[in-house]
Amino acid sequence: MRIAWAFTGAGHLLLESVEELEELAGKHEVTVMLSRAAEEVLKMYGLYERVVKVTGGYYRELALESEQEFSFPITGRLSMGRYDLLIVSPTTSNTISKVVHGIADTLVTNAVAQAGKGGIKSLIVPVDLEAGDVETVLPSKLELERCENCEPCQAAAVCSQGAIIPGTEINLLKCVGCGDCQAACPFNAVSGGRVITIHMRQLDVDNTHKLTHLEGVSVLRQPSDIKNHM
Repeated sequence: MRIAWAFTGAGHLLLESVEELEELAGKHEVTVMLSRAAEEVLKMYGLYERVVKVTGGYYRELALESEQEFSFPITGRLSMGRYDLLIVSPTTSNTISKVVHGIADTLVTNAVAQAGKGGIKSLIVPVDLEAGDVETVLPSKLELERCENCEPCQAAAVCSQGAIIPGTEINLLKCVGCGDCQAACPFNAVSGGRVITIHMRQLDVDNTHKLTHLEGVSVLRQPSDIKNHM
């Protein structure tokens, strides 16, 4: 199959989505599309290079919103029916809100719109599926209650990206999720993979339910459900 896989800026279900992408890319031609937020978030979680690794070659491109400009030329392939399937996983509530209201002003929302015009099936895995609390994983975080304000800061010293502001925070826009800082801090003041509970808003859940009424769109609960709907 020829597949287009689009990532948005969600951290929830991100690792699971990358794992499914890797499996599909070993069997099919997969073009990967990254929103601006997705490009940043994948780096924060240390997953960007894994995504890059599965791309390379015609119909196996890595398409970055930051390089596509406002016309998103690569999505024209979808309107011409050149793919068999579009996958959007994970999908933020912001992206879903735009899709259900017919707004196509980003790489990912434009891809969904063009897939509809080209008669291509879209599989969407939303992060806001049901109202209530859900557990999600954070990227690297400076735990201030453990920080001893060492001088010099060993975690900052090993960070090749200059992402750590000692005693203050980690600049996640610079962080690439390498984990070197976690290993370097003798006081375990840098955490990675910490699980927190977030609340899903009813408004976002309602928008997700509207997706089910869009022609050619299937809403899935987990990235692992994708292979059963291809």
